[in-house]
Amino acid sequence: MTILPLHRPQMRLISLNIEAIALGVYLVRDAFGGVIRYYTSIYHMDALWYLPDAVAVLCLIQFFVHCVLRNRSTLAMIVLVQIMLSLVLGYFMMGTMNAAISSFKMMLPVFVGFCFCDSSLGSYRKLLSVIAVTFYLSVIGVFLTKFYLMPWVGYKYESFGAVREAGRLWWAYGGDDQRLMGFAADNTMAAFFILVSFAITSIRMSTTWCLVFGSIAIYATRLTTSKTTMIVLVLYLLLLVLVRMLPERSRFPAIRSIAQWSFAAIFVPFFMIVVASGTAAVPHSTLFSIVDRINNSWQLPFVYMSQLMPVGLITGCGAGCFNYPQKLFSPLAHYWVPVDNFYIGTYLMFGLPFVAFMVMVFRATFGATDVYKLTLIFVVNLFTITVLNYGPASGLLIIALSFSEVFSRRATSARGIDAVPIVMRPPVPPLEGFRPDLPAASGTR
Repeated sequence: MTILPLHRPQMRLISLNIEAIALGVYLVRDAFGGVIRYYTSIYHMDALWYLPDAVAVLCLIQFFVHCVLRNRSTLAMIVLVQIMLSLVLGYFMMGTMNAAISSFKMMLPVFVGFCFCDSSLGSYRKLLSVIAVTFYLSVIGVFLTKFYLMPWVGYKYESFGAVREAGRLWWAYGGDDQRLMGFAADNTMAAFFILVSFAITSIRMSTTWCLVFGSIAIYATRLTTSKTTMIVLVLYLLLLVLVRMLPERSRFPAIRSIAQWSFAAIFVPFFMIVVASGTAAVPHSTLFSIVDRINNSWQLPFVYMSQLMPVGLITGCGAGCFNYPQKLFSPLAHYWVPVDNFYIGTYLMFGLPFVAFMVMVFRATFGATDVYKLTLIFVVNLFTITVLNYGPASGLLIIALSFSEVFSRRATSARGIDAVPIVMRPPVPPLEGFRPDLPAASGTR
């Protein structure tokens, strides 16, 4: 009993930094992916691109130590084993070592996000500053690419033996607007980073700031032609204003209820399939992309799965299948379909165990006290209706962060496990009108 407290401050310093560093470097790399890919390639410093993945390996170790050993979370152990088994299954499914390595690399950001389980994102002040700067620069990047042709547009690079293109300048169906991709070299991801960084930054900002910069962010996402992102951003801004109009005591319960109801978005694709399946997609029309998803993106993978691996409809076909590792590195690439939905794509890889995991995630939101995680749950649930969000890595990391409460000591204790006592962090300055009734729990991390 006397030895443990002596070592706790050192453990806390390490765990306070590693997940924040990993999130920071992933965010910078991906939000400015076009710039970094281009200049690291021409200066022969390609290895720097994989620096975030090296930090993420440390987070994998930390996830095991903190969630499995220290929190004694059976669910954390099951999830870790399930992911590792799925990597093995994916190797046999896709048939190449490059695909297996790419799948392992693809899953690393999950453990970064999960490492935030016993902490609030609001306690990482330097990280919040990085996210705020990312928001401003992402908006500026979109505006710049409207007027200037960036040198990384169309630049091709090699990754694990596959040739990939950093970004192209192209036009949306049904109009003359360019799909601007900012510094991220991808229009959807440029819009995603604007959405997520705005949502995180807005929590501590005044309502006036939110309205001004929210309007600018909406216009920037309109320039990227990412309809999903623009709709989510508009909804988020409206709900933010409405919640701040509520009495103080009602605000946090309202945020939690909004986050919980956002899980209903999981069923939207299935509703659309029932209602509109078989509808002819008219090229160059506004609804072409969503009709194509209904008829192909959300259904064809299950058709191919029933042909290639029928048991995979229950067990999943392994990490990386019907994802970019299969597209780039597998002999089954001709069966690849752009799934364009996070929940469908993840079910294809992990099967029914993923459904059980999401039930636990939903249950954990009833005890969540972190405004940041609840906000991100709402954002990612709506955003991923039409986006797979496994690439770039920051997209998957943000989803894992929003789900991380399921591994917290509070959630573990609520499931009847003999968890170690919860120790609260020193209080941080209150969020403007969003402070929950209880402070976010933290361990001795």
